[in-house]
Amino acid sequence: MFELSSELGILMLLFCISSYTIVAKRLSSALITAPMVFISVGLLFSLIGFFTHVEIAETIHLIAEIALFVLLFLDASQINIKRLKYRNNWPLRMLLLGLPLCILFGTLVGLLLFPNWPWTLIALVAVIMSPTDAALGDAVFKNKSIPVNIRQTLTIESGLNDGLALPFILFFASLVTAATHEHSANWNWLIFGGSQILIGILVGVSMGWGSGKIFVFGEERSLTTNLYEGIGVLALTGTSYLTASLLGGNGFISAFVAGLAFGNVVKGHCRFIYQFSESEGQLLVWSAFTAIGLGLLPEAIRHLSWPIVGYIFISLFLVRPLAIYISLIGAKIPFVSKLFLGWFGPRGLATALFALLVSKDLLDDYSQSVLVVAINGVWISAVLHGVTATPLGKWYGHYTKAQRSKNRD
Repeated sequence: MFELSSELGILMLLFCISSYTIVAKRLSSALITAPMVFISVGLLFSLIGFFTHVEIAETIHLIAEIALFVLLFLDASQINIKRLKYRNNWPLRMLLLGLPLCILFGTLVGLLLFPNWPWTLIALVAVIMSPTDAALGDAVFKNKSIPVNIRQTLTIESGLNDGLALPFILFFASLVTAATHEHSANWNWLIFGGSQILIGILVGVSMGWGSGKIFVFGEERSLTTNLYEGIGVLALTGTSYLTASLLGGNGFISAFVAGLAFGNVVKGHCRFIYQFSESEGQLLVWSAFTAIGLGLLPEAIRHLSWPIVGYIFISLFLVRPLAIYISLIGAKIPFVSKLFLGWFGPRGLATALFALLVSKDLLDDYSQSVLVVAINGVWISAVLHGVTATPLGKWYGHYTKAQRSKNRD
C-alpha cells in the first residue's frame, strides 16, 4: 500500500505537469499561473494522501535546498553589474533603499499585530516576507507593451533581492536562536552567523571568478560545447554551495555570490544561464511549488488567524508599495509607475524556502509562526498577483503608450 500510494502520487504529478504544458498558454490568458496550479496540485495530493509524512518531510527539504541554491546562482549570474550601475538606477534604489525600508516597515507592522512575539522573530518574518518572485507575475515580465525599463527593473530586483536578503535572514535567525539559549552563548551565535556570511562570500567570489576564467579559457579555444557548458554550470552551483557548507560558511550566500562573479566574468557568453531559467528551470520551480502545497500549505492554513491575514495584506498592499515609493523619490518616474512597481512584488519561492530552511533551527513555536506567515503569504500572493498580472499589465501598457502620445503632441 505504501509503494502503491507513492507511485500513484508520482504518476499523477507527472500527468499534471504534462497536462499543464499543453494548455499553459490558454491558462495564463485566463489569469491562472503555474505557481497557482502547482501549489493547488500539492494541496490536493496532501488531502488525498498520496504520500506519507516521512516522504513529504524528506522530499520537501531536498527540493527546497536544490531549488534555492540553483535559482540563486542563475538569477545572480544574469545581472550585469556595470550596466545596472550606469544605465538604470531604479533597481539599485529599490534594492539598497527599498528592501531595508520594507524590512523596517514590516517589523513595525508586526510589532503592532503580534505584541506577544519577540521583536527578533518579527524582524525575521519581515525579512523573509521581503524577497519577490518573478514567476508569480510572469505575464507582466513578458508583456511587450510595458516599457522595457519597467520590466527590466522588476526582473533585476526579483533576481537580486533574495540574495541581498540572505545576510539579514541569517543575522536575525542568529538573534532569535541566541535568545533561546544562555546569555553567555549569545556572542557565539552572532559570531557563527557572521562567519557564515563571510566564508560564504569568500568562497562564492573565488569559485565564481575562478570558474568563470576557466570557462572563458575553454570557450575561446573551442575546448567545449554548449551542452557541456550547461552541465558544468549546474555542477558549479552545487560545488559553490557544498564547498562553503563544508568550510563552515553559508552555502546559499556562496551560490549567490558565485553566480554574480561567474556571470560578470563570462559576460553573457554562456547561453545556458538564460535558457535554463526559461526551460528546465521551470520544472524545478513547479516541483518546489508542488512540494510547498503538499507539505506546508495544509498546516499553514490550519493555523491561519486574523492578525496573520492582516499582516500579509498590509505587507502586500501597504508595506512594499510605500517602501518602493520612498526609494524612488527623486527619480524621474511617474507616480503611476511607482505604484505599479510597488504592487508587482509577489512573494513566492524564496519566501517559502527561506522560511522552511531557518525554521528547522528555531524552537517549535517560533518555527511554526515563521512558516504560517510565510506559506500563507505565498499562496495569497500567488492568487492576488496571478489574477492581476494580465489585466493590470495590459492597462499599464496602454496607459504608458497614451502618455507617450500625449507628450509628443
